[in-house]
Amino acid sequence: MSEAHGTGLLVVGKITGCFGIKGWVKIHPYTEMPESFEKFGAWQLKRRGVYEAVEFDAVNRQGKGLVAHIRGVDDRTLAEQYRGLEIAVSADALPPLPEGDYYWRDLQGLAVWCQDAEHSGEEKVLLGNVDYLIETGANDVLVVKACEGSIDERERLIPYLPGDTVVRVDLEEALIEVDWFVDEE
Repeated sequence: MSEAHGTGLLVVGKITGCFGIKGWVKIHPYTEMPESFEKFGAWQLKRRGVYEAVEFDAVNRQGKGLVAHIRGVDDRTLAEQYRGLEIAVSADALPPLPEGDYYWRDLQGLAVWCQDAEHSGEEKVLLGNVDYLIETGANDVLVVKACEGSIDERERLIPYLPGDTVVRVDLEEALIEVDWFVDEE
């Protein structure tokens, strides 16, 4: 899921095509649990840079994705007009997560610190800020870009492995502590 800048909306999927002849569309959800998609409600579609409200009156699993019926769209020709549109919901529509779990949007922008007394003589060294995350299948990866005060100008890819590589996440302090070596790639 990614944030639609400045809107308070999160992009949770994309309409990839039509399904059948009665106005159903195929949806590629960006959520980890596609079954949660139906619970969001208050969906918005982005068309030509503008968000418009839409109502899915039925949503079903179909293979790895979803199929949904848009209220008032009852034939394939009308449904075709929705192909390629992103689906967004209000950030407030997302369910709260258990302690220690985070949405990607919560981690973006956090400062990433590591232990590296050899290089700096200090206890902790600033590697940079989380720019975005990558889903690799095995585990998520933090893409950390250099920022003011970081030890160097390198971009780093750090596995997001809580309890292993990721030692601590503190949203209040806006930081992530990692067990990582400055020269490691």
